[in-house]
Amino acid sequence: MKILIVGGAGYLGGALTDILMQSPHEILVYDLLLYEESYRKQIPFVRGDVRDYEKLQKHLDWADAVVWLAALVGDPACALNEELTFDVNKRSLEYLKDHFRGRIIFMSSCSVYGASESVLTEISALNPLSLYAKTKLWGEEILAAHPGALIFRLGTLFGVSDTFSRVRFDLVVNTLAMRAALHKKISVFGGAQYRPLLHVRDAAATVAHVLDKTQTGIYNLHSENVTILQIAERIKAYFTDVEVEITSDKFQDDRDYRVSSDKAKVELGFDPKLTVDDGIRELKQLLEEGRIKDSFTTRFSNYLYLRPLLSEYESPLGRVIKHNL
Repeated sequence: MKILIVGGAGYLGGALTDILMQSPHEILVYDLLLYEESYRKQIPFVRGDVRDYEKLQKHLDWADAVVWLAALVGDPACALNEELTFDVNKRSLEYLKDHFRGRIIFMSSCSVYGASESVLTEISALNPLSLYAKTKLWGEEILAAHPGALIFRLGTLFGVSDTFSRVRFDLVVNTLAMRAALHKKISVFGGAQYRPLLHVRDAAATVAHVLDKTQTGIYNLHSENVTILQIAERIKAYFTDVEVEITSDKFQDDRDYRVSSDKAKVELGFDPKLTVDDGIRELKQLLEEGRIKDSFTTRFSNYLYLRPLLSEYESPLGRVIKHNL
């Protein structure tokens, strides 16, 4: 099978390409390298923008299946420039739906649920609280009309992806582990908010597993529902000199939800192997061995990296990047 991985140079794409390199599939990665300077894996690679439809179409014509990982990701990053977010997260999917008839695997997010006291399934009410979550819901609605689309509502990812890809230190487990390693202090705002979590390599393994399956529709993917305070307490067990500060200050992220992934377990054989503790241990080793330099810099956060490019003035990002492909 010929597989086009759009956005395949990122955090999840790094773990997925590691797996697919060991498979009989032909792989092509299409990515803008917004956060990277070069692509170092020994995989066929095209540097391209999902808004460059003419360039993208040539590779869609080649593919039997498309794994769509491309997006501006995260609530604050998407809020920096709404028009750019619409172009990347919504309009490019409209193009994909209309111009590709093969298998599509799309990464949505459990953020579409918003906040709820119930354990949420794929038929639960949706309440996206941010522009990012709304674009993921729009993506689901767009691809609902495609006969070959399989949609994963991912829990918040964590852990180490692969040797080359940027670790994201704007994800809750990763950022708290980084603060424990570097600052010896974790601040928790309230802490009772639940998050469904999933190791990035379990997410990748599931995508690889379903590439040649026939199922379509929407599936939750997570391994554990954990509160922010429980995450901090688990991290403290591995960083024993760390102070956990709990404050009653309101955190700007109102998400609070638990999900069920039983549908994916029954119908897809979803079987996550890696726990939150596994992710904490590998992050601790990575940070303490100094294998990541300057982990506190903006490169490891989507929002902090994009903010000087997109905020406080009309952004030239869309035009400049596209013209420089």
